[in-house]
Amino acid sequence: MRNSDRLPPRELPKRRSGRHRNPLSFDNWFGTPALIMAVPGTAEQALGADGESIGARMADLVRAYRPEVTIRYGHIEGDRQTLTEALTDLRDGDDRPLAGVVVPLVTAPHLATSNAIETAVSETDANVRVTEGLGPHPMLAEVLHLRLAEAGYVRADRMRLISVTARNTTMADGVVVGAVGGEGAVGAAGVTAVLLAARLGLTVLPADLENEASMEQVMGQLHQGGSRRPVIAPSALGPEFPAERLADLAERFGARPGTSMGSDSLLGKIAALRYAEVLNSLGVEQPPTAEELPAPVGSRHRPEA
Repeated sequence: MRNSDRLPPRELPKRRSGRHRNPLSFDNWFGTPALIMAVPGTAEQALGADGESIGARMADLVRAYRPEVTIRYGHIEGDRQTLTEALTDLRDGDDRPLAGVVVPLVTAPHLATSNAIETAVSETDANVRVTEGLGPHPMLAEVLHLRLAEAGYVRADRMRLISVTARNTTMADGVVVGAVGGEGAVGAAGVTAVLLAARLGLTVLPADLENEASMEQVMGQLHQGGSRRPVIAPSALGPEFPAERLADLAERFGARPGTSMGSDSLLGKIAALRYAEVLNSLGVEQPPTAEELPAPVGSRHRPEA
């Protein structure tokens, strides 16, 4: 008969390997490279609405996906909590193939951020690889949807069972996904716009927030299509295009400003994926040996008395 005072045996999860392996999985690899996030703007500009640093909050969020990794962040401008400081002790000189991986916290190609990272890496002689930014990526559309719903401009995402009380009853009838960074950023915002339009059932168009002609063209398209309550949703974490500047731009074009993405768990997941892509390309993340696997637990594995 089964012993009722013993817990049932625990089924250990099977580890996937090969092409279908979880890209966020991590292994016990000695000398795991640090993950350094490059935050746009200065430390003062990168404060969220709650006064907390976007870099610090993102570090906490990424740590949930990569708990075995040293996570740092540094700002590309200013003289506090700089990217140069975060890279200082990551030089070559040991048996590690790589000392760190730099993930730019931008949603699209951003020349100022790329140049600042290149300069910081050159000044510190850091042994690091630089990943792509956080976009384009399908999850960016979900983040923008959440921000618009939180502001009461669109309906909440029912799949995530979010309950939002709108501040007003005037829903958006058109959305501009605002890009920051030039032509490449507009292309990335276009991908997000297509996915966001599918989620909202509204006309969603990308535009360059730093280009008056681009904004005039897109806003004209929305008005010609019958939009009278457009909203500008910046595809940016925040420091790239401050809220005050967005509010002025929205007022000029007769639109309402959305809120920046800020720090979000989905953005943290994308950053962790970018880190994993670099390690996988170097062959760093390998299946563990039998000695590295944890000892099994449960009643069936207990030694005989």
